Amino acid sequence: MDIADFFDTFFEEAEELLADMEQHLLELDVDDPDSEQLNAIFRAAHSIKGGAGTFGFSVLQKTTHIFENLLDHARKGELTLRAEHVDTFLEAKDIMHEQLDAYRNEEEPNQEAYERICHTLQQIALEEIGKTLDAPAAPAKKAEPEEDKKAAASNQHHLKVALLNVGDKDRGLLVEELEQLGDIQSQSGDEKRYEVTLTGGVSADDIEAVMCFIIEPDQIEITTVAAEASAPGVAPAAEPAPSAPAPVAEEKPAAPVAETPPVSKAPASKKPEKAAAKKAAPESSSIRVSVDKVDQIINLVGELIITQSMLDQTVSDLGDQSVGNSSLQNGMSLLQRNARDLQEAVMSIRMIPMEFVFSRFPRVVRDTAGKLGKEIELVTEGKSTELDKSLVERITDPLTHLVRNSLDHGIEMPDEREALGKPRTGKLVLSARHQGGNILIEVRDDGAGMDRDRLLAKARENGLNVSDTMSDEDVYQLIFAPGFSTAKEVTDVSGRGVGMDVVKRNIQGMGGRVEIQSKKGEGTNTRIVLPLTLAILDGMSIKVGSETFILPLSTVLESLQPAKGDMYAMAGDDVVLKVRDEYLPVIAIHEVLDVENAITDPTKSIAVIVQGEGRRYAMLVDELIGQQQVVVKNLEDNYRKVPGVSAATILGDGSVALILDITGLHRLSRAKKEAGKIANQPHLSYYKEAEPS
Repeated sequence: MDIADFFDTFFEEAEELLADMEQHLLELDVDDPDSEQLNAIFRAAHSIKGGAGTFGFSVLQKTTHIFENLLDHARKGELTLRAEHVDTFLEAKDIMHEQLDAYRNEEEPNQEAYERICHTLQQIALEEIGKTLDAPAAPAKKAEPEEDKKAAASNQHHLKVALLNVGDKDRGLLVEELEQLGDIQSQSGDEKRYEVTLTGGVSADDIEAVMCFIIEPDQIEITTVAAEASAPGVAPAAEPAPSAPAPVAEEKPAAPVAETPPVSKAPASKKPEKAAAKKAAPESSSIRVSVDKVDQIINLVGELIITQSMLDQTVSDLGDQSVGNSSLQNGMSLLQRNARDLQEAVMSIRMIPMEFVFSRFPRVVRDTAGKLGKEIELVTEGKSTELDKSLVERITDPLTHLVRNSLDHGIEMPDEREALGKPRTGKLVLSARHQGGNILIEVRDDGAGMDRDRLLAKARENGLNVSDTMSDEDVYQLIFAPGFSTAKEVTDVSGRGVGMDVVKRNIQGMGGRVEIQSKKGEGTNTRIVLPLTLAILDGMSIKVGSETFILPLSTVLESLQPAKGDMYAMAGDDVVLKVRDEYLPVIAIHEVLDVENAITDPTKSIAVIVQGEGRRYAMLVDELIGQQQVVVKNLEDNYRKVPGVSAATILGDGSVALILDITGLHRLSRAKKEAGKIANQPHLSYYKEAEPS
């Protein structure tokens, strides 16, 4: 077994420990620090230090060691914490994260950053407690004669380390690691229980902090043995090590038990006494699985759903022949139910709570508010709301832009808020909740709100086509135009007019939409509506000619039979449909996608009212087939990018149906009209000649 096999485990768990450390630091009350929080921060640093030492990540080990020593003084009350100390601790955490990334990419960490943070931590120790932080201990010598070992051990305790249910090959690596931590006095046993007696000043905590990255906690037992009892010919009287073992050849008290989560990603909790923990250690309740493996299972379940749909179609085609066969009907009903349950169970594996996204924003708000000189209270709601992992990863950057935008443009300065009769501290709310088959994420602030007139003036200044009759919703959407910014000056937070257009584009790329509600003087609410997953889609099946297409159900608002009197010819060969005093651009799918044998008379078609990019359109189709869940197949990966089409799916009869992209179809329609390539377009005199006012 190669120790490099455990690198990924270390990297993942160290990431979790750093995230926990940041959360505790942000929640820490410097006026009345919680000892449990200080201990948790210390334990995280201690565990990372142990793992870094095991894997030879020396720069990370040294940084964490010095940081750990300063944290030790803080948790003992020897260091009086101030806000600037927490800032330094957060900076140390960031540098440790950069060092971790460097080792993950097989690069050397930034030496300048390492020296800078170590110097800063040493300065705090000198100025506040008049001490220099200890340097990392040198590794134990290996060539010491046996006689000297016994003499050195005569006045200290030995640790007996028992490895449980560890094979010969794996055990060899673990014994080598124990040699790095101290001097091995004796070793014996079998695969079921192999005992190693160790000395050299190492603590039980250090051993556990290292070994937890290699084996499960219930595979190791550590007991303290008196040196005299462990001499040849004397039976050792082993007794369980306490939860906070006494120091062994160290001037300062030993660190508390390392609270490193096992590979199962179980939530951190206060560790009980070791003896009880080892005897009653339960089996791990979860496992760490590669996302690729989960994706493969989801794809296979998708294929199963398609196969089940094909069987349903076959039974339906049999008609009367299947009616009398109750066993076939019952079997198909059972298959359908089990396939749906399996699909939901597998999809739930990829679902993770929004807390993974929201947890990074306390730091973003704290740092940004500090730069802007504002006082901000962050409130999060619906952290347990679940979203597909792939969407969680992609929603983080857009949310960060929206949060920074609210902090910079939305919430006023404390003095300005006070003059307006508002609390000096602004309030920013991040919330998530399920809404039908979608998830609704909101970024709300109680700031100045949006100034409609100012937005219109800035839009005209930028050469955008706007009018005073635009709805508030359309005016607010102007902030997503490329290069649009109302900032009076450029700062390192915002003002360059980049970011918001990327936000909208990224959200639309996930099949979602972004809406803005605002009231001047009271605040702004930015709403993001996303599908729960990109693997399964609720769709509306439509027929155009002999072709079947799928419209995402989340985009469909209503359907109606258009009347000739409600259709108008516009300049530039455009046609609009009047629906309740609103004029919607008409997209005839058969014209845009060149579908033959379709209905060309609009009054005999069905107009499906859909929404995309904040606009509504009227799509002309021949027939509505019905709603159904479909398995999304990426068309670009399996074929090529097709304008107006976002993906594809396989229907119950085995045929391929294209999933339509609303805004893509509109762009394709305009491009074809401008190029004069629209075929079978009814003469414009068919519609009313007068343009709507």
